[in-house]
Amino acid sequence: MLRVSQLTAQETQIAELAREDHSDPEIGAQLFISPRTIEYHLDKVFTKLAISSRNELQRVPPSEAGETQPV
Repeated sequence: MLRVSQLTAQETQIAELAREDHSDPEIGAQLFISPRTIEYHLDKVFTKLAISSRNELQRVPPSEAGETQPV
């Protein structure tokens, strides 16, 4: 089973925002990074989670997609 620990903090933020249907430019504006950087990190997220698209993020359990858990 995949774990959130496989994603970096930035990948976790990006995966969560992408899962909420934000576009690359919207995510980039919120995190102060370029849409191209978002694309790069999403590619890494997809590889780590063994998925191939944003749509598949919806099927990944929240703890694996990068959504934060209560502390």
